[in-house]
Amino acid sequence: MKTLEVGELQKRIGEMLHLVQEKGEIIEVTNRGEVVALLVPAHKPQQPAEQPSGAIWTDFDRLAAEIGVRWPEDVSAVDTVRDLRREL
Repeated sequence: MKTLEVGELQKRIGEMLHLVQEKGEIIEVTNRGEVVALLVPAHKPQQPAEQPSGAIWTDFDRLAAEIGVRWPEDVSAVDTVRDLRREL
């Protein structure tokens, strides 16, 4: 996952959008060191039927970024898993 300050993203927007669209990269956009946005692919890039093991981690990173965008700040993932396990 790449991280860019807002000003750097403004200078390199075309290049970064190419990485997101064509390579499936996720890019964190920061303002004074704080993450303010994520650029994630709108559509999953086409992938071969068999992925090398490293590509699996890329998929996990993308999924984590998508979940993180919607995850409430005051809710711990650990507490959520514990709550779900209690329901089983």
